[in-house]
Amino acid sequence: MKARPHVEEITRPQPSAAAPDVFELTGLDHLRFEVGNARQAAHYYATAYGMQCVAYRGPEQGQRDLAEFVMESGGARFVIAGALRPGTDVARHVAEHGDGVRDIAIEVPDVHRAYGLARARGALGLSAPTVTEDEHGRVISAVIGTYGETRHTLIDRSRYSGPFLPGFVAHAPIVSNAAQVFTGIDHVVGNVELGKMDKWVSFYQRVMGFTNMAEFVGEDIATEYSALMSKVVADGSRKVKFPLNEPAAGKKRSQIDEFLDFYGGPGVQHIALSTLDILASVDAMTAAGVEFLSTPASYYSDPELRARIGSVRVPVEELQARGILVDRDEDGYLLQIFTRPAQDRPTVFFELIERHGSAGFGKGNFKALFQAIEREQDARGNL
Repeated sequence: MKARPHVEEITRPQPSAAAPDVFELTGLDHLRFEVGNARQAAHYYATAYGMQCVAYRGPEQGQRDLAEFVMESGGARFVIAGALRPGTDVARHVAEHGDGVRDIAIEVPDVHRAYGLARARGALGLSAPTVTEDEHGRVISAVIGTYGETRHTLIDRSRYSGPFLPGFVAHAPIVSNAAQVFTGIDHVVGNVELGKMDKWVSFYQRVMGFTNMAEFVGEDIATEYSALMSKVVADGSRKVKFPLNEPAAGKKRSQIDEFLDFYGGPGVQHIALSTLDILASVDAMTAAGVEFLSTPASYYSDPELRARIGSVRVPVEELQARGILVDRDEDGYLLQIFTRPAQDRPTVFFELIERHGSAGFGKGNFKALFQAIEREQDARGNL
């Protein structure tokens, strides 16, 4: 049975004692990348990031304009979409922005209610709740807009048992022996224009009931040459965390300025991937050709660092050999490392993060990280 979409009329949900006026969500469902060549990008994420291809939709399934590959690793899911012909919206988006994340899809228990609440609270509705069905069941989804051309698909797949969504078919792994290097998505970071960070922080607070989890301003998040400001919003369960950055005044152009220039506006800057063994992940990804930002030896020889981080699960020398950063707060510590951009434009990149109690974002590493990014900017002539 072919997928049969139809649009259901939306009515604004009415709060009750049994159903309080809250925006309920289950977690991140998937990230949708729009790219210049979906087949090649899917192969890259299979080979270099250890992801398994589990589903596909393209011309063979009656979809004439797109090829879409669904990649999974642990609880993380990427949808890699590429246009098959010019003149489509995906082709336009890629031409304007390059390869990037267009949709941060969120799983919710009640799409009609979530969409109605979002619209009532001022969110831009891009697609009303739609039911799509095939022989595996039914999926309900709706779409709202957020910063730039980024959007959130609200999705309920609780009554669906197929490989991804109606219309998709199961797909064999692209690389059969790829080692899994990450287990989930820790957070998704967005860059917005100067003066717009608080607007979008307010958006997530008002529309989805998110709360401020962290705030980084001033010297916390500046170097000698450039600066930015960042706030982190999250849902009550901390399953969905969105740091939001904007540029700040500095002697030279910040990494946020460079992103906004090359991406052509606001968008997703980087995705933090959870790993249980960051050393093994870095080794596997390096062997597959992934390039990470370098960290100077002075970072690891700093006596203040040694005193601050205390004992961690691996010797600092092992971290130094791979360029892995370490930070500690009152709840524990974390290990993290950042890739170079994953495409030709200096836009989207990835973070690997291994947490041991800490729920932070590596505040103690910000200066070292930003200096590393500035070295890359300078090499590109963009500082």
